[in-house]
Amino acid sequence: MRAVKIQILTIFPEMCGAILGGSILGRAREKGLAALEAVDLRRWTEDRHRTTDDAPYGGGPGMVMKIGPIDRALGELRTPGSKVVFLSPQGRTLTQAIATELADESHLILLCGHYEGVDQRVSDHLVDDEISIGDYVLTSGVLPALVLADAVVRLLPGVLGDSRSAVEDSFVAGCLDHPHYTRPENYRGWLVPGILLSGNHEAIKKWRAEKSAEATRTKRPDLMQAVAVTAGRSGGRP
Repeated sequence: MRAVKIQILTIFPEMCGAILGGSILGRAREKGLAALEAVDLRRWTEDRHRTTDDAPYGGGPGMVMKIGPIDRALGELRTPGSKVVFLSPQGRTLTQAIATELADESHLILLCGHYEGVDQRVSDHLVDDEISIGDYVLTSGVLPALVLADAVVRLLPGVLGDSRSAVEDSFVAGCLDHPHYTRPENYRGWLVPGILLSGNHEAIKKWRAEKSAEATRTKRPDLMQAVAVTAGRSGGRP
């Protein structure tokens, strides 16, 4: 069974412990399906203050992550099978398709930015990909790295209790997921749709497909447009 190695390179490795050791990620580690590690970038500093940042050339607010520690860290961590991903607001926006793509990698090194930014030469010469989790600003790249790790690991064979879960997720087929219900059937007069209690699996499958399309049209019409464009390019029908 294939195991994926994911290393999160950051100056705040303590932020990662609870997430990497809990829930689905923790179970993936226990099963030997994923090797997950937060790596302290300060190990590759060369001064007694363990400095990883400096003032920007040209002036301006904030501090910039230095290229030296990052280069030395990647030089030690990287192998021929590694892919280095920089979590950056300038990267391509994370999607389910990208998570699926990265789940095929054997070794991911997720580089976290901090402070005002990272020396541009890191992006130009040291990383293989840049990914953003959305058009907003966070205090560091740790949370995006954890989001990406979670999205990737849950796609690995054997990680989820039911292999159908990952296949039937929202966004997998370009649409949002259908509604889900569980016991009790009646809560404060709010009823579970009768079709789900019928035992008619074909009718339930059709109802779920209709509700998935309805939710997508109502909440994320942009997804429907993207599906239509893709179908048009392939000669199919949306």
